[in-house]
Amino acid sequence: MKKDLMRIAAAISVFFVPGLAAAHTGSHEVSGLLSGISHPLMGLDHLIVILAVGLWLGASVRKQAPLMVTVFLAFLGLGAVVGVSGFVLPSVETGIAVSVLVAGLLVATLARLPAVATMALLALFALFNGAAHGIEMPVATMPLLYGLGLLLSTAVLQLAAVRLGQMVHGVRAEWLLRTTGVLGGGFGAWLLLGV
Repeated sequence: MKKDLMRIAAAISVFFVPGLAAAHTGSHEVSGLLSGISHPLMGLDHLIVILAVGLWLGASVRKQAPLMVTVFLAFLGLGAVVGVSGFVLPSVETGIAVSVLVAGLLVATLARLPAVATMALLALFALFNGAAHGIEMPVATMPLLYGLGLLLSTAVLQLAAVRLGQMVHGVRAEWLLRTTGVLGGGFGAWLLLGV
């Protein structure tokens, strides 16, 4: 069990990788599949939402987690289409910051919500994050490949976090999840102060 806890702690440490900033600052190249795959790793705000949602789903809705990840991905794609189309969601940066804060709090509290409420939250989180990505896509050399890479990377990261959440719940080490959630939510609060 101690070995499992060490592995889980090492996996969760991705939240604390230094040097990551907002992913949608316009300071990175946007071109093609590899750029889309790497994009979620370039910003702590997007990375925390992706991982926190996965951890929360893995620990709280376990059996419905794949469906919920699909909902998140569908609305991430929809948000990207909205962003590409030129329609600007109001307060995108604030929406992203709030999604980071709330996702962290969901992990910290291990909240269990009805399926409809869970889907609604995931849809909101993904719409705002997807819109930020979509705003960047028109400058992409190959926007469709960029979008595909973004969705693939997000799916892999989120499903890995789901599995991690299931493992932590399985070894009765919820304190790791709660601590991670508090730190992620704290980052969201910090983002809100800077918006």
